[in-house]
Amino acid sequence: MSNIYEIREMTAEDIDGVFEVEKLCFKKPWTRDSFEKEMENPLAFYLVAQSGDVIAGYGGIWFIAGEGHITNIAVHPDFRSRGLGRAIVMGLIEESTKQKIEAMTLEVRASNDKAIGLYESLGFKSAGVRPGYYTDSNEDALIMWKEL
Repeated sequence: MSNIYEIREMTAEDIDGVFEVEKLCFKKPWTRDSFEKEMENPLAFYLVAQSGDVIAGYGGIWFIAGEGHITNIAVHPDFRSRGLGRAIVMGLIEESTKQKIEAMTLEVRASNDKAIGLYESLGFKSAGVRPGYYTDSNEDALIMWKEL
């Protein structure tokens, strides 16, 4: 698999590839219909990481009341440990800055040390816990914030 990739805004033509990544990465994936609706959501912004003709990862954010809420970040298992997650989050931070967003937030599984480390390295800070947030495992979510 190529190490060359492009980070760009998601289009409707990317939904099949994004949905494949979603199914590989999450125990309770969003539906294909959910992604179709997100493409019509005026508050939503999504990026994809593309390698050749393959969607290698994606990330989304909602812009609400001056804040950006990261909805999901996922990288195809075959493309992990190449900096794609970091590049996607940095792209969402860049778009948030363009949109004059004041702060960003996200939830992450309390056990996902790799993702937590990534977010902390990009300036996100722990701001609390949502007990039992993940319905597939009843695992807690760590709430993280970043001021822009």
